[in-house]
Amino acid sequence: MHEALRYLPLGWEDTQAFRRPKKCAPVIPREVSMFRKILVANRGEIAIRAFRAAFELGARTVAVYPYEDRYSLHRLKADEAYQIGEKGHPVRAYLDVAEIIRVAKESGADAIYPGYGFLSENPDLAAEAAKAGIAFIGPPSHVLEMAGNKVTAKEHAIAAGVPVLRSTQASDDVDALAAQAEEIGFPIFVKAVAGGGGRGMRRVETREQLEPALSEAMREAGSAFGDPRVFLEQAVQRPRHVEVQILADATGDTVHLFERDCSVQRRHQKVVEIAPAPNLDDGIRQALHAHAVAFAKSIGYQNAGTVEFLLETAGPRAGDVVFIEMNPRIQVEHTVTEEVTDVDLVQSQMRIAAGETLADLGLRQEEIRLRGAALQCRITTEDPTQGFRPDTGKITTYRSPGGAGIRLDGGTTAAGSQISPHFDSMLSKLTCRGRDFEAAVRRSRRALAEFRIRGVATNIPFLQQVLDDPAFVAGDLSTAFIDERPQLLKGRESKDRGSKIMAWLADVTVNRPHGENPISVAPASKLPALSLHGEPPSGSRQRLQQLGPAGFAAALREQTALAVTETTFRDAHQSLLATRVRTRDLVTVAPYVARLTPQLLSVEAWGGATYDVALRFLGEDPWERLDALRQALPNVAIQMLLRGRNTVGYTPYPTKVTDAFVREAAASGVDIFRIFDALNDVSQMRPAIDAVLGTGSSVAEVALCYTGDLLDPAENLYTLDYYLRLAEQIVDAGAHILAVKDMAGLLRPGAVAQLVTALRERFDLPVHVHTHDTAGGQLATLLAASAAGADAVDAAAAPMAGTTSQPSLSALVAALAHTDRDTGLSLPAVADLEPYWEAMRHLYRPFESGLPGPTGRVYTHEIPGGQLSNLRQQAIALGLADDFELIEDMYAAANDILGRVPKVTPSSKVVGDLALHLAAVKADPADFAANPEKYDVPDSVVGFMAGELGDLPGGWPEPFRSKVLRGREVRIGVTDITPEQETALDGDSANRREMLNELLFPGPTRAFHEVRSTYGDLSVLDTADYLYGLAPGAEHVVEIERGVQLYVGLEAIGAADDKGMRTVMATLNGQLRPVFVRDRSIAVEARQAEKADTSKPGQVAAPFSGVVTLKAEVGDKVNAGQPVASIEAMKMEAAITSPIDGVVERCVVPRTAQVEAGDLLLVVRPAE
Repeated sequence: MHEALRYLPLGWEDTQAFRRPKKCAPVIPREVSMFRKILVANRGEIAIRAFRAAFELGARTVAVYPYEDRYSLHRLKADEAYQIGEKGHPVRAYLDVAEIIRVAKESGADAIYPGYGFLSENPDLAAEAAKAGIAFIGPPSHVLEMAGNKVTAKEHAIAAGVPVLRSTQASDDVDALAAQAEEIGFPIFVKAVAGGGGRGMRRVETREQLEPALSEAMREAGSAFGDPRVFLEQAVQRPRHVEVQILADATGDTVHLFERDCSVQRRHQKVVEIAPAPNLDDGIRQALHAHAVAFAKSIGYQNAGTVEFLLETAGPRAGDVVFIEMNPRIQVEHTVTEEVTDVDLVQSQMRIAAGETLADLGLRQEEIRLRGAALQCRITTEDPTQGFRPDTGKITTYRSPGGAGIRLDGGTTAAGSQISPHFDSMLSKLTCRGRDFEAAVRRSRRALAEFRIRGVATNIPFLQQVLDDPAFVAGDLSTAFIDERPQLLKGRESKDRGSKIMAWLADVTVNRPHGENPISVAPASKLPALSLHGEPPSGSRQRLQQLGPAGFAAALREQTALAVTETTFRDAHQSLLATRVRTRDLVTVAPYVARLTPQLLSVEAWGGATYDVALRFLGEDPWERLDALRQALPNVAIQMLLRGRNTVGYTPYPTKVTDAFVREAAASGVDIFRIFDALNDVSQMRPAIDAVLGTGSSVAEVALCYTGDLLDPAENLYTLDYYLRLAEQIVDAGAHILAVKDMAGLLRPGAVAQLVTALRERFDLPVHVHTHDTAGGQLATLLAASAAGADAVDAAAAPMAGTTSQPSLSALVAALAHTDRDTGLSLPAVADLEPYWEAMRHLYRPFESGLPGPTGRVYTHEIPGGQLSNLRQQAIALGLADDFELIEDMYAAANDILGRVPKVTPSSKVVGDLALHLAAVKADPADFAANPEKYDVPDSVVGFMAGELGDLPGGWPEPFRSKVLRGREVRIGVTDITPEQETALDGDSANRREMLNELLFPGPTRAFHEVRSTYGDLSVLDTADYLYGLAPGAEHVVEIERGVQLYVGLEAIGAADDKGMRTVMATLNGQLRPVFVRDRSIAVEARQAEKADTSKPGQVAAPFSGVVTLKAEVGDKVNAGQPVASIEAMKMEAAITSPIDGVVERCVVPRTAQVEAGDLLLVVRPAE
């Protein structure tokens, strides 16, 4: 034999077209009659595998492809390629024997290679090729017929002494069948001879169960098929699926190339294949080889084939082997055998078909050796979490593994490749070899981890779970391996952080929801030059930890300096920027606040609307914000706003929820809880106060909500006595600090002086004053409070101060500098932080309230600061932006109608809802108050009048309340929680946080999870990128975790297609990445496919995605079971039948159409 015929190393993975140069010398010597040109009647991976083998043997190659497969990689790999079939029927094209023969003749091919699937086992193709004088690379047609006939194959196996499944002849004689059962043994199957769909079939475990099972099966078979006969067949217990690779030449010489274990299967489809089979007794191994060779010789087999067996691993017959069938073709998993034997099976097929013998190939049984072990995983676009439903779409990223011992055989393996529903879902075959099975498993794990496939779902997470399973590693396998382990289907979901973040950036870039970026300078560049190394100076947090809550409050009361709470981190941006400031921007400045202003009493940074907005609009978990702020601000006490027993929500829950929330917040870093109730009801605050006191570490600052004007002689409700009585209840409840919460900025200097003086005279607690600067004069209020002895006040960084926010911090510090009430804060240090806040506010310009300056109208309408900003945005939505004064007037009127309540969330929302309603319908407030039954009263107003928020300080407005509630049934009270929810609240921190989110804000929490699932953790994005997207020519850096960066760029944005989709060509880490985005500015009128209603028997649906061809027309009479359409998908063509007798009433789709699973195809009117 010429030396050139010896085998080259396997695994060559050139992905470029390997067309032979015209003057290239042939690899095969002239004395060997190798084919000149081989047509491969297949596609994808196996076609490319055949082209590679042919190239190495010196033969030219011909590819065939239908129109729909014109972009397939196999077309590019061949020397010549020809389109076949009819457009719209891609699967049918590969199954068309006449077309294949036509192209073979016209192209001058002298051989046809069938691969596997499609026509590989079709004797007609072999016969037609022989008629045309074209070699068929496979067994002769008569051998294909013999191997494909299971009855004939079983007879040949028995004749060759190969063990088969023991069974009986069909009979309807119970006694005769029972007598034969002992020869087979138990367990045993009873099967109907005319059966199908499991009818007439029973599995019988013991002799005693047999006769009843026979009787039942016979009755069922007789009823279903009209033939009661059944037969008995051996039931293999916990079988392993082991197959033996055979090679045979035309002289009858036959060898085996050892065995493969294919037991890991899903619905009888192989998933992982191993060579040699692990943990196999040598006696069984040798018997399998002998049986396979004997069977192949008994049918005169030629070429490559596989003899398949079941090995029983449990029960009394453990160790028994039975023949299943022979596959007369190359197998998908042939690669593992190639890797452990160094025999190129595809080349061997071609050379045997060309007339060479095994001896010519240098293959002698005694010289064929095993070398290590190999394992193959099939990488598919099937989604294990969706029942392995094949996914379709475009591959946007494809990175494959490499290195020693890794082989890839792929056919759809490039970024930009389109995965269609027509063909097999396999992307690539991963074959890994090692010195032994364990080494092969380790290498396979590494290879799977290296894959990066984006754009379509894959089964890689599932395969990783399989390879990690201890039983798999131990080689303890059976065909039930996957069924016994449903947890494998969950898999380890790929984070795919890059793709998710790219999707967000591309969407924002195309749709520009916030317009163009208003700044060109990053706010962080405005921070002062300051070293952040080392611990910041100790501050209020350390003082609280040393003194405890009571001692901390006492020390605050005793100090002369006015203490200051910084509100920029919460209330200021809630009032000015709709609470939209992201965690990232707060955490960026927090270390500077810790080092420049450690004298602060606290930083109000959490609670209130920040919790809701983070979940609903920012895709952030508020608990993660708290964690990050605590870490960045370790020395200053963090303060939060707590809505009494409602915590941060709007619904009263059992104290169990309040306790869990406060406990978790305190453990996560909240030092001071400012507790309030919208109606100043201390009983509603009591559960929260008790919960804070119960921590033993946090301060309970309890607020009285200020409204009205206590200096007004005409004020008869919110008087000084009212506030003092309220303060007494608060002190009795155990508060550490008394707070005065002035939400609208109504607290005037004279009033605060009187109130603070009285509070300090009567109570020993420190007094903390909070106000809003809506009218522009509240610095005077803070100074008056200071002069009256207030212990602490709230202020915000100057660029974030004024109007609906708090007074300016720098103005306050400057006003008290060098006085006995000097705050202790450094004015230059405070001022050094202002450029950052100014730049940051510009960055959030789209969320500005639109309030250009102070307004004295607040003294009339009394709208709280944060709500005033929100109402201006709502006025725009109602088309009342130019008549905002109307809403202000209606708010004042609504306040009077509802009984002059303290206006703070959520009571302020009720007043606001009514004001907007009155403005929208142009109602007369007096008429509405007198006749509410004439109007659509907002739900929040109905609930409020029913006592949903508690009792009003001034009593109920009658008869308005009675008229509103007449005929309405409103359920109020504490919302119960389930035992499961209670268990979660008592669980670990992660479960408690998740449950609190779901209880307090179920809708926003769902929105948060949807964003996280779709786009990942968006908090890692710079705010400019998050809000405004990508800029052409700029490189955007996203640090998704410490030491892991993504480099993103924008190349181009494509034109919109007919569905309004644009292709954004971006780069991710230097590689092009197409992202598909819906341009929401484009109106699209797309026809929605009509879905079948399965409850209506005459509606015929597509069983899965594919190309449908209707075979019936309107008016045709059809019978149940009669084909009315056919569908092509996943390498097969299937009939779709009518479910009933009747007449075709309507054809919903065109005669040939691409459809999705469940689409309605046609409607059959039942026969009368």
